[in-house]
Amino acid sequence: MQFTPKKLYYRIGEVCEIVGVEAHVLRYWESEFPRLAPPKNKAGQRTYRPRDIELLLHIRKLLYEEGFTIAGARKKLSAEPGAEPKPPPKAQTRAEPASGQRLHQVRKELENILTLLNRE
Repeated sequence: MQFTPKKLYYRIGEVCEIVGVEAHVLRYWESEFPRLAPPKNKAGQRTYRPRDIELLLHIRKLLYEEGFTIAGARKKLSAEPGAEPKPPPKAQTRAEPASGQRLHQVRKELENILTLLNRE
């Protein structure tokens, strides 16, 4: 299915008609596919851009026509060019104190600042 954008932003109802799925399906896909994150307007309504709609059509094709599972489609999308790479998990180094020690340090520093402010 070829999509030709006619405007910059689309409401969820319009996107449902274009993609051919219900609104609850679109919202579910948003929770399953990290690349799909339409911004919300001031009223809190999702505003889909043409690139979001193209991604939705691609997801629909993977799921409904090619028979991928959600997990399979997610994996395929992440392997495609243009996919945002996941940042590597941050490993704790020896130079970094453990989180409990760091919290203790911060608390001590804040108490010192409070003491200095109380003197003035």
